[in-house]
Amino acid sequence: MALVKYNNNSLSSVTSAAGFPAGAMTLIKTLTASSSSTLSFVDGSSDVVLDSTYPIYMFKFINIHCSNDDENFQFNLSADSGSNYNVTKTTSLFTADHHEGGGANLQYNPSRDLAQSTGNVNLAHRLGSDNDQSASGTLHLFDPSNTTFVKHFFGIFNHSLAGDTSINNYVAGYANTTSAIDAVQFVMSAGTIDSGTIKLYGIKDS
Repeated sequence: MALVKYNNNSLSSVTSAAGFPAGAMTLIKTLTASSSSTLSFVDGSSDVVLDSTYPIYMFKFINIHCSNDDENFQFNLSADSGSNYNVTKTTSLFTADHHEGGGANLQYNPSRDLAQSTGNVNLAHRLGSDNDQSASGTLHLFDPSNTTFVKHFFGIFNHSLAGDTSINNYVAGYANTTSAIDAVQFVMSAGTIDSGTIKLYGIKDS
């Protein structure tokens, strides 16, 4: 007797599953850093889509590496096609870390948050230039083209601090504007994005 079934058929007899959503996440654009001062995704530029085509956009970050020690990987938003990255935002960020020697912490530091600020949002902090201190993670941006509500986002990042501590950053917030967000820019707090890859995906609800 089959314990798991699809449409009242045993899985071994299923040849297709039309009821399952397919292609819900679509790769839109890939940018690769090479001593880059900024990496920007602008709607309508270089095949970038950041409009009402998708209700959710996800940025995937792979081995983001900085040129200097003790730098923060950050992002900002634009409502004028990248002419200015200065949208007002409010955020909250907390960090979980675990040292190879066994110590662990869960931290919330309000000084890392933004409160109605046009400044950059920290995704990963205190990155180092050693090869074992790259950062990887994701950032979700919801309904950026909506002109009725504010725009929500959340990000999750992991990186190594000094090569012996795993740092997990969790940041969430909103862009306090009803204007459409049409560009996103990524930077280091100083120096350049030495290397790494950022992929932009569009996500359908169903």
